[in-house]
Amino acid sequence: MRISTWEFYIREALLSLRRNGLMSLASVSTVALTFLILGLFVLLVFNLDHVAGTLESQVEVAAYLDPDLEDGAHLEIAKLIKEIPGVKESVFVSQGEALDRLRVQFGDRQDLLDSVEDMNPLRHSFEVKAKRPEDVKVIAAEIARLEGVADVKYRQELVERLFNLTRSIRIAGLAVVVLLILATIFLISNTIRLTVFARRKEIGIMKLVGATDWFIRWPFILEGIMLGFLGTLVSIQILNRFYYWFADSVYSSLPFVPVVSPADTLRQLTLFLFGLGLLVGAFGSLVSLRRFLRV
Repeated sequence: MRISTWEFYIREALLSLRRNGLMSLASVSTVALTFLILGLFVLLVFNLDHVAGTLESQVEVAAYLDPDLEDGAHLEIAKLIKEIPGVKESVFVSQGEALDRLRVQFGDRQDLLDSVEDMNPLRHSFEVKAKRPEDVKVIAAEIARLEGVADVKYRQELVERLFNLTRSIRIAGLAVVVLLILATIFLISNTIRLTVFARRKEIGIMKLVGATDWFIRWPFILEGIMLGFLGTLVSIQILNRFYYWFADSVYSSLPFVPVVSPADTLRQLTLFLFGLGLLVGAFGSLVSLRRFLRV
C-alpha cells in the first residue's frame, strides 16, 4: 500500500477526531476510566496471586521421628526423603534446635521452658518443602511410610483452603478482566458507530463508486486505535503514579507484606494495556462498520 494512501487514512482519522471533538474526548475519558479500573484490578490480582504464591511456597511437611530411634538413624531417613519425587529440600531439626525455636516464640516468657530443658519432650523432625505445593499431600503420604517416622503433619485443611483460595482468585480475576475488556469494546464501538452513522451517506456513495470495504474501514480503524491509545496512555500515567506510591507506603509501614515489585509489574502492565487498547480500539471500529458496509 502506498504511503500517500496511509497519509489519507491518517488525515481522515484525525479530521474525524477533531470534527467530533466532544464525543472523542468523552470516548477517551471513558476508555481511560475503564482501563484504569481494569489496571487496578489486574494489579490487585497480581498482588493477591503473589501473596498466595508466597504462602504456597511456605507450605511444608513436618515429619516427626520415633523417640526410640537409634542415634544416627536420621541420616538414612534424610537420604530416603530426598529421593522422594517432588521434594525440593529437607532440613533436619534436632530436639535441642526445636526447643530453641520454642524459646524464641515464647519471647519474654522463656523461663516457662526451664523446667523441661533437662527432659526435652520435643522430638527430632524433618521440615520438607515440595517443588510444587500441589505435591505436598503425596509427599506427606510417602514420608509416613518410611520406617522410623512416627508422625507426619502438614496442616491438610489449611493447605486445601489455601489452594482453593488461590484458584478462586485466579478464576475471578480472569472473569472480571474479560468483562472489563468487553465493556471497553462496547464503549469504543458505540463512539465509532456515531461517527459512522453521521457519515453513512458518504460511505454509501463511496461504495457505489467502487471503493473497497477496506479503503472505507481503515480511517475508522485508525480512529478507534487512536482513541484506545490516548485512553490507555492516560490510565497508565495514573496507574504508574498510584502504584509507586502504594508500594512505597506498604514497604515503609508493612514491610512483612509481600508486594509485587513496581518496576517489573508496571512494565508488563503497560505493554499489556497498550496492546489491549490498540486491539480493542481496532476491533470496536470493525464491529461498528459491519452494518454500514452492506450497500
